[in-house]
Amino acid sequence: MHIHILGICGTFMGGIALIARAAGHRVTGCDANVYPPMSTQLEAEGIALIEGYDAAQLALAPDVFVVGNAISRGNPLLEAILDRGLPYVSGPQWLAENVLQGKWVLAVAGTHGKTTTTSILAWLLEAAGLKPGFLVGGVPLDFGVSARLSDSPFFVIEADEYDTAFCDKRSKFVHYRPRTAILNNLEFDHADIFPDLAAIESQFHHLVRIVPRSGRIVANGLEASLDRVISRGLWSELERFGGPGQWQVGEVSADGSCEFRFDGASLGRVRLPLAGAHNRMNALAALAAARHAGVQPAHAVASLADFRGIRRRLELRGTVRGVAVYDDFAHHPTAISATLEGLRQRVGAERILALLEPRSNTMKLGVMKAQLPASLELADKVWCAGANLGWDAREALAPLGAKARVFDRVEEIVDDVVAEARSSDHLLVMSNGAFGGIHEKLLAALSR
Repeated sequence: MHIHILGICGTFMGGIALIARAAGHRVTGCDANVYPPMSTQLEAEGIALIEGYDAAQLALAPDVFVVGNAISRGNPLLEAILDRGLPYVSGPQWLAENVLQGKWVLAVAGTHGKTTTTSILAWLLEAAGLKPGFLVGGVPLDFGVSARLSDSPFFVIEADEYDTAFCDKRSKFVHYRPRTAILNNLEFDHADIFPDLAAIESQFHHLVRIVPRSGRIVANGLEASLDRVISRGLWSELERFGGPGQWQVGEVSADGSCEFRFDGASLGRVRLPLAGAHNRMNALAALAAARHAGVQPAHAVASLADFRGIRRRLELRGTVRGVAVYDDFAHHPTAISATLEGLRQRVGAERILALLEPRSNTMKLGVMKAQLPASLELADKVWCAGANLGWDAREALAPLGAKARVFDRVEEIVDDVVAEARSSDHLLVMSNGAFGGIHEKLLAALSR
């Protein structure tokens, strides 16, 4: 089968492309504003990419067009597909019908931590010899790719609550029919498609409704929003982590290790490679889900020490003249705060210079702007990209005083940061996009 993917360089659709190629299909695709790591990952797999959405791509005559959720009505290629009555399907539906049928699906849902938790869970199953298939919204360093097809009965997937496609406004995760579902956390996000938190809770309840009674939900015991979701109906097994739940994790000790416990019994201590309390909770959720798939908890805890992390999650991009430059995907105030807390735990009193690009649809709308100053408190200095926003970043960050600076151009931020930086500083770049290639520009400018 020949499939042509619209929006192929998104992390999810790029994963679909890798899986379809591994399944023996011919895969082509198109996108706009292509950037690594997905573009390079696809090219390395020999998948042809077309820049843009010209209707001339109909001449490729694929068996089916797979349409990503970034594609809206008015897109010239989509409009041509509809006008011609050609076959098309959403990415989640294609995956469900062609890959997930008959699999034991382990789905990781939540506002934050999905990519990290999914990567940890895939690694725990891999370390136990189960060789799972997976689709992650990032690139786990232990695997080097964001998606893999395998003969294993297990498939681990990042379960996004964002809508499925232009033609299907349900959350992506309702297509996956998981046997094991992690509900990591839940707060308001995606203001471009959800009017309020209650609307997102309804989507999470739709997920809860399709977990079989022999399945298991692993839910964060500290989240009142998840309590509300579960109180609307529960038909499967339930285990909670954190708070009053069965699964617990201790604080980090002087040697950098922490203890994991289940039903009050210790499962062992391990030095977790990922910093921050949020990552300890992510690991705890993954341990609980792995146990449901048959992984011995003590073995899973020991395997955590070998987890290498994920690209764009506090990823060190380089160090020049003693100045470290990190790349992180944080773009929501809660994630920004958690990322800073994790880095602060790692670097102690050394300076953290935070560089933020408010790029997500929620951030561009200004829904979270009032929460930004508090989320950036642990940074010593802050730079924010202020262009193309529907709100005034200078006004929003005014509570931070002289600690925060706003520029419209990436080059202005680079020049100002490099003039400020000194040896032992940590430059933390936070964006869900490429941020104009700022990481490479910072490293180059520092080297000069």
